[in-house]
Amino acid sequence: MEVDQFQVNGCSEIEREKLNLINSIYKILEQLENYKNETIYFEQQRAINQVRQQVFQQALQGALGTLNSSLNNELHLRTISANISLFGVMKEITY
Repeated sequence: MEVDQFQVNGCSEIEREKLNLINSIYKILEQLENYKNETIYFEQQRAINQVRQQVFQQALQGALGTLNSSLNNELHLRTISANISLFGVMKEITY
């Protein structure tokens, strides 16, 4: 009878340990899933920030190119205007 009771208690203890092990495994799997999701989110944010930075750099380079082009055109127009003025002054002097 004691052997039977010992066997029943042993089987009950094994079942409890098995359930505890299964619960622990589910908790570990849940943590791993959370870590995976956090890693994916972090990598997405990093990729988004890299794209933003590249777009910003391209926009900045485009704006700088436009600005340089505009300044060169403006400088060119000023030079033409100054030369026309000089020719006008020279024309008045020669007459």
